[in-house]
Amino acid sequence: MIAVTGASGALGRLVIERLLGTEAPSSIRALARSPEKIADLAARGVEVVEADYDRPETLTPALTGVDRLLLVSSSEVGKRAPQHRAVIEAARAAGVGLIAYTSILNIDSSPMILAEEHRETEAMLAGYPGTVVLLRNGWYLENYFGDVAAALAHGAVAGTSGEGRISAAARSDYADAAAAVLRDPPATSTTHELAGDTGFTRAELAAEIGRQTGREIAFANMGEAEFAALLVKAGLPEGFAAVVADADAAAGKGALYSDSTALSTLAGHPTKTLEAAVREALTAAG
Repeated sequence: MIAVTGASGALGRLVIERLLGTEAPSSIRALARSPEKIADLAARGVEVVEADYDRPETLTPALTGVDRLLLVSSSEVGKRAPQHRAVIEAARAAGVGLIAYTSILNIDSSPMILAEEHRETEAMLAGYPGTVVLLRNGWYLENYFGDVAAALAHGAVAGTSGEGRISAAARSDYADAAAAVLRDPPATSTTHELAGDTGFTRAELAAEIGRQTGREIAFANMGEAEFAALLVKAGLPEGFAAVVADADAAAGKGALYSDSTALSTLAGHPTKTLEAAVREALTAAG
């Protein structure tokens, strides 16, 4: 039995879709806080169960009988460590043999605020009695779709990453890699630094948007506090805006760059290019 947490989220759902291409639906268990949101998966034969990170009593029953678990990191920054601990303890109690965890790229040296809870989770997993696979995911290309919309509206891409290169890949690339690990698990614990095949700067992102739209798109590099204030003005909550600005500043120091080819190797294909991602974002923007 293969289980995936956060199955109603974008990454979890994609992983399950990939697994359905090769595995019997009855061998896949989709865990979600709100099972009704993935009723379509249940209709396809996937076992759908309630599993709420904040309600530990739901977790051990949800993991009983599971051989391999993908722990998709929680989206609730600030609550991740205790939520992840609850899942890991439930997996231990249920005798889950393998946990794959979606961590963050370059965690050993990353200065990002977002990295801290991932470090805490990796430390918890260091004592797990089964096999542990750390999937240290880089940034999603989809994180920059908002930049495309902003460029269309204002003629510029804003950020605070300067000349820092970002090895982003599509969410689907990371899903393919996670599904591959769940299908064919390693014999021993292992760590994968997962990054897009080709890095880019935000200035190169702006240039690519300009090339595809035939417009002059500038890159406005600003200070971290100034960028955070801009994000708040654009509608982000103040705390989250600070986290996003912190991550972009860290990208300027190399935190989101890697020349690792582990992602395309695991996924079995090259990762999505910046050109393809911008084209997709422009299509979505209409």
